[in-house]
Amino acid sequence: MEDILRDYLPILVFLGLAIALGAVLLLAAVFAAPSDPDPEKLSAYECGFNAFDDARMKFDVRFYLVSILFIIFDLEIAFLFPWAVAFGGLSDAAFWSMMVFLVVLTIGFAYEWKKGALEWE
Repeated sequence: MEDILRDYLPILVFLGLAIALGAVLLLAAVFAAPSDPDPEKLSAYECGFNAFDDARMKFDVRFYLVSILFIIFDLEIAFLFPWAVAFGGLSDAAFWSMMVFLVVLTIGFAYEWKKGALEWE
């Protein structure tokens, strides 16, 4: 049993040092942080200009739709990279399964295009 504990002693020492260093750095940040920050630093500033509206304003639904469509198509395209790298050693079944995947992807893209989900007015 002592051999097992001796093997884990460096891990426990490292864990103890990491927790102690983390606590010291957090406490140092609390004590060293400025308590009276400049009001200009606390002002809302984004994208190179001052904020002109409330941060909790409602976005258009089209923004969410376009962003979700981008994520979906981006992730589906990411499946093509491993397939393209291993293309030389793939079987016929792997090739045709990717063709089915691409057909489904193309049909989905055409459907979204026809519905006007990609248009921004």
